[in-house]
Parts: sequence; C-alpha cells; structure tokens
Amino acid sequence: MLWRTAANACTLRAIVESRLSSTLSRDSLQFQSLLITLLRPPVIDKHNMKLSLSTVTFLALAGSANAFSLAAIRYAGARSISAAALFGVSTQQAGETATESFRLQFKNDEGIISPWHDIPLKGEKGYNMVVEIPKMTKAKMEIATKEESNPIAQDVKKGKLRDYHGPIFWNYGCLPQTWEDPNEEHPELKVFGDNDPIDVVEIGSKALAMGSVTEVKPLGVLAMIDDGELDWKVLAVSVDDPLAEQYNDIDDVPKAIQDGIREWFRWYKTPDDKPLNGFGFDEKYLNAAESEKVIQETHEAWKKLKDGKTEAGKLWVN
Repeated sequence: MLWRTAANACTLRAIVESRLSSTLSRDSLQFQSLLITLLRPPVIDKHNMKLSLSTVTFLALAGSANAFSLAAIRYAGARSISAAALFGVSTQQAGETATESFRLQFKNDEGIISPWHDIPLKGEKGYNMVVEIPKMTKAKMEIATKEESNPIAQDVKKGKLRDYHGPIFWNYGCLPQTWEDPNEEHPELKVFGDNDPIDVVEIGSKALAMGSVTEVKPLGVLAMIDDGELDWKVLAVSVDDPLAEQYNDIDDVPKAIQDGIREWFRWYKTPDDKPLNGFGFDEKYLNAAESEKVIQETHEAWKKLKDGKTEAGKLWVN
C-alpha cells in the first residue's frame, strides 16, 4: 500500500509536522495527538475502491489547530515524586539499562518491596500511579508481575527486548493494588481480564521519571480488547498539573486527544503483523464516575488475589 512506503510516509509526515507546528508546540500533547490521527493509515472501501481519510483533515486543520490550543503546556511542578519521598520508599537499579538484566527495584528500611502490592492505591489527593514508561520514550517497561517483588523490567518477546515503533506521547503506568482478573468475565463485553494491574495514560505537561509515583485524577476509561482480553486504559492527569484545573471529566479532554490515544492503541501492534485492537462500549470512553467504578472493581479483584481467595497462578503476590 502507498502509505506504507518510506518515501511517501516521510514526505507526508514532514508536511503534516510543518503545518501543525505553525500553531502548536512540537512538544505538546495536542501536537502529538493530531499527528497520530492525521498519519493514521486510511481505510479502504473494497467495494467502491475509495479511501476513507482521517477524521481530522487538512481542510479543517488550520482552524481546528488554533481552537485546539486550549492551554499552553508548561511545567508547573506536577505531583510527580520519587519513590523515596513516598512512604519512606526508594528505588535502586540492578543490571544494565537496555539489557534483559535491567531491573528497577523498590525498597524501604526493611528491604525490597513490591510496587504492585505495597504502594497503596490512593494518595492524599488522587490515585497513586506507578510510572513505568515516561513520555516520549520507546522502551516497553512494565512491572514484572511474575517476578519476586515485582520490579520494573523491559518486556521481552521472542528473545528480544521490546520497544514501541515510535515514542509514546504520554506517561504510561499502572495503579498499584489493582488487578484485571482473567477468571472473571465482564458481564457486558463477554471477555476476561488480562491478568495485569490496570493501566494509566497520564496526559499532563511533563515527562515523569520511571519508578516515580504520581497522584492522578481519573478522567475516563477506555475498554480496549487486546487478543480477546479486556485491557482497561484509564485516562488521567496529574492532580497538580496545570491541566487538572480544566480537566475534570472525559468531555473536558479535547476530542483530538481522545481520538489520538484510542487510535494509537488500535494500531500500535500492526507493524509486528498483529491485528488491530478493538474497543468495547462502541469505542467510547466511559466517564470519570464510571472510571472510579472500574478502578474499585479491579481493586476488589486484587484484594481477593492477595488474600488467596483467587488462584494466583504464576503471579508473585507474597
């Protein structure tokens, strides 16, 4: 297909970036979300042999970009704190960065602890997010749920370290003391949990350090279905970020950001010849109130796991 060729892709990207940068900062989430949407591959109508273009078009771009710049993205001291400042916890690295041996471990005065089980779900102002992947990085880092004490490690597939095919445009992590139960079928979606803590997409102004803990405010949640498993994505903002004053629910988040995040998660595995991911609830985000319910459900599932009421399998829960 034409859009897959390197020459055409590079030319199109250059044109789109030039047009967007006339009104938006290249480092802003708005810029990156619009870029994702505009560069999304077109959908082919096989019957009429026509192309269905991206929902955001060049014809509308000049006007929408100005309207989309609702707030300047600038650093104002988000509540991203090192683990050392929270509950007397610190982090330590073992192994070399960008190798299979790398581990980021969490510890307190008594020794190594688990960021999944020992950091509480809630903080003073919001939910505690454990940051696994900082904004604008590519390495697929995650809490190792099957390893002792659950350090952060780089995911490995087929013997190779896993990287995204391009940087992510938000901070990515999870909520501790939550679990998407693979034994529990969702009553409406008829799929089972993905056996991981619930994921968080934080859309604030700054890149947050791997292993840091940030109090966030949930704005909405997306029911992604990945390989037949339910993989909730909580859209959130740091409680002390400038955008937190504007964003209180999913309808406060610009549509281009919502669409950009959803489409990124839809397409990101396709370069590895994996199928598109799907989404429940007509591909719509559930609102902040529903997000709270989903988080609480996953917290209750975690408590059953931790108490031994649910079989842990290979998960480390001690």
